[in-house]
Amino acid sequence: MTAPAVLEVKDLRVSYGDASGRALPVVRGVGFTLRRGEVLGLVGESGAGKTATALALLGLLPPGARAGGSARLLGTELIGLPVRELARLRGRHIAMVFQDPLAAFNPAQRVGDQIGEALRIHQRPRPTRESARRRAMELLEGVRVPDPARVARSYPHELSGGLRQRAMIAMAIANAPDVIVADEPTSALDATVQAQVLDALDGARRATGAALLLVSHDLGVIAGTADRVAVMYAGRIVETAPVDALFATPRMPYTLGLLGSVPRLDAAVPLTPIPGTPPAPGGAGPGCAFAPRCPLVAAQCRTDDPQLAGAEGHLAACVRQDALAGRSAAGLFPASAPPRRTPPGGAPLLRVTGLAKSYPLPGRSAALGRRRPRQRRLALERVDLEVRRGETVALVGESGSGKTSTLMEIIALGAPESGSIEIAGYDTSALSRADVCRLRGAVQILVQDPMASLDPRMRVADLVAEPLHAQRFPKAAIAAKVPELLRRVGLDASDAERRPHRFSGGQRQRIALARALAVGPELLLLDEPVSALDVSVQAGILDLLRRLRAEHGPACLFVTHDLAVVRQIADRVVVMYGGRTVESGAVPDVFGAPRHPYTRALLSAVPLPDPPAERARVRVVLPGEPPEAAERSAGCRFRGRCPVYAALGVERTRCEQVTPVPVGAYPLSGHTAACHFPHDTEGAPGRLGSEPEEHPPVR
Repeated sequence: MTAPAVLEVKDLRVSYGDASGRALPVVRGVGFTLRRGEVLGLVGESGAGKTATALALLGLLPPGARAGGSARLLGTELIGLPVRELARLRGRHIAMVFQDPLAAFNPAQRVGDQIGEALRIHQRPRPTRESARRRAMELLEGVRVPDPARVARSYPHELSGGLRQRAMIAMAIANAPDVIVADEPTSALDATVQAQVLDALDGARRATGAALLLVSHDLGVIAGTADRVAVMYAGRIVETAPVDALFATPRMPYTLGLLGSVPRLDAAVPLTPIPGTPPAPGGAGPGCAFAPRCPLVAAQCRTDDPQLAGAEGHLAACVRQDALAGRSAAGLFPASAPPRRTPPGGAPLLRVTGLAKSYPLPGRSAALGRRRPRQRRLALERVDLEVRRGETVALVGESGSGKTSTLMEIIALGAPESGSIEIAGYDTSALSRADVCRLRGAVQILVQDPMASLDPRMRVADLVAEPLHAQRFPKAAIAAKVPELLRRVGLDASDAERRPHRFSGGQRQRIALARALAVGPELLLLDEPVSALDVSVQAGILDLLRRLRAEHGPACLFVTHDLAVVRQIADRVVVMYGGRTVESGAVPDVFGAPRHPYTRALLSAVPLPDPPAERARVRVVLPGEPPEAAERSAGCRFRGRCPVYAALGVERTRCEQVTPVPVGAYPLSGHTAACHFPHDTEGAPGRLGSEPEEHPPVR
């Protein structure tokens, strides 16, 4: 029996006003039906209109935006409903989980009080503050928040991103709403925390029976969560189908391109970036908005506005559906990634051994006139890694594991607190000024947000040329090299006269890459260079990096939390936890037979863009939160979250008292794991002998 509809959206339209007062359409005639208990995934690139659709349903559009059409919640029309009446429905019958809970929570009010406030506003008879506070802790416990009493007493800024998101889910389900709208609830989270949040969201939905509208750009999340999927492009739904049918037989070229752009954890396959960029609001011309980017475009596509058509609930707005049958993304869009090559051996270009770094805690260093040393917390305790020429090594782990701190220690070209860093044979603790100048050109860095490293006042030509000027290249050589660098990263030479704000996020990252490559570095440090990009743009950047490697470009140390990206780009992988290296090896070895329990959990948390395979997987949801900077301690730092440790008897004393060290930690060759009870190739815990480790003092 079909479940009753709780939300019916027809011809929804949203427009924003520009500086001249002209209305720019961002949502153009969206329609869908959401039934009780159902999960509808809404996907598409940035600017497709997903968030505007979600906000319009709750009357939360920004000032100056206008909504039209119809959205009926249990028979009540939401579009145009007076604010007072809409406020009665929000939180009671329809609730929202925002992408950034820190912006959605009141920073001056405790989390438990804010959840209790949602109860006191909507429930009758109104509960007392004390009973609302008790119910808030029950709700937090229901979404698997550890120590709910502490979280309820905390202010939002005192919680991690994952805890804030679960607290937001608890507040959303406080009054058992009929519809939950979740706008990118996991987009800024690590894979393990994402798994916790999705688990909490699914449990909350089942407990309340609510329908869920899940807005996401992560097709892996959609594959494992949604019942149906609606794909948006340029403000319209261009394909909608049951989740299995859409992933197996997409009928719209745009959908096929999206699926081909997603890096997969289970296979290293060439990605197929979609050429071009989506139209700006109001920029879609007559005919199909995707026509300028579509490899199957026909004359009819440029004049006729295609409508959703199809059968068995699988509809697509495309007049060339028949031409798509049996086509793969690689067969439709050019997949130009070069074949993988065996990286050369030889001495490491970068060698990091026993690296440690600590920071002073905030606070006064003297009290009552007596000086005392300030306490310090370790960001890095023991990091070991190597990068050889022509090789790409991925550095992975959750937020707070020490990945970026490791990069900053390398790029500083100075003496570390403890341990050693060697670059191209130079020990950074003994560099002369001339050596530092020489290595500045040999080591370059690419950061997560390119706008943070690009001066918005400078032209692209000047930005790319700046490192060349610093290395005293002749002016004539610089003038000739800048256009060549832009073409090398997939930009046009004419882009040299524009400024960074005129480019998309992916284009800005290409500019930053051209700037980093200008002086011909031997080592490129990349700090989450694709984490903030759409999958289609991300695929283009990854394809570019693989091309550079095939052209004998620089060796790369690639920091990321996305293990699916690692599968596509890296030769070897180093896994970090709590400032320590816990596993390393060739990507096929580590991914195929992970030995450390933490690595196994990381891999199991990465969703696959394959609904049947994703539903069949056994997911390891780690308890607790990723570690923050900590004091030096003996034993395994992962043991508080480790499923192997939890199952041990008297042998757990070893994990508590003896710090595990990687087998063959120096030199780092082969597949190593810093675990007393590593998993063997069949997945069963084994034995690894290790002795108490002597730590050099941190200066």
